[in-house]
Amino acid sequence: MVFGAIVGGAARLVVTGVAGAATYDGLKKVLHSRVVHDAAVTATAVGLRGVRALEIGAEKARLTAADIVSEARERLGEQTPPPTSASRAHEHD
Repeated sequence: MVFGAIVGGAARLVVTGVAGAATYDGLKKVLHSRVVHDAAVTATAVGLRGVRALEIGAEKARLTAADIVSEARERLGEQTPPPTSASRAHEHD
């Protein structure tokens, strides 16, 4: 009776190990396949296009807001300061 339980447990363990190894090998082949690589490259390209479109939209919004502020200052009689770059460092002594 005890021997049968031990053999049954060992058989279940072997079957589980073989199934796990087969699953691991299959998953490894799928992950190393060209299809997965191509899908990842395509998804990244779509993401980059989306980011660029958002950057263009943000730049258009910034320029429109700057034009509105400039026109409002002009109506008030103020002189509009020249545009500056945020990345430029101050070089005064």
